[in-house]
Amino acid sequence: MAKSKWEQVKDKLILVEGWARDGLTDEQIAEKLSISKDTFYKYKKNHTDFSDSLKKGKEIVDYQVENALLKNALGGNTTAQIYWLNNRKPKQWRNKQDMDLSSNGMSLAETIQRAYENKAGEK
Repeated sequence: MAKSKWEQVKDKLILVEGWARDGLTDEQIAEKLSISKDTFYKYKKNHTDFSDSLKKGKEIVDYQVENALLKNALGGNTTAQIYWLNNRKPKQWRNKQDMDLSSNGMSLAETIQRAYENKAGEK
């Protein structure tokens, strides 16, 4: 009797882990397993051994990239330093600045008039 699709995939869990470690996307792994994306996500949801293999493979490479980024940041690579700080300390190092543009209850025309008068008074 032929094996079910799941049984065929189950026999390849070590490959699944390796493909995840190599950086393949979920879609690429599904293609290598000759299953649809829908089937892939169904297996991921319903079979913990499958999802664990994916997590384990991705976790290893994530740590390697994180360590490489840290080494670059500590080695003086300013782009790596900025990226690290933006992600690790976003409150202190975010790219977005908050500005208070409230008009204190004035209309736009009144706000513009007051700004104009203040600017004229500086001359």
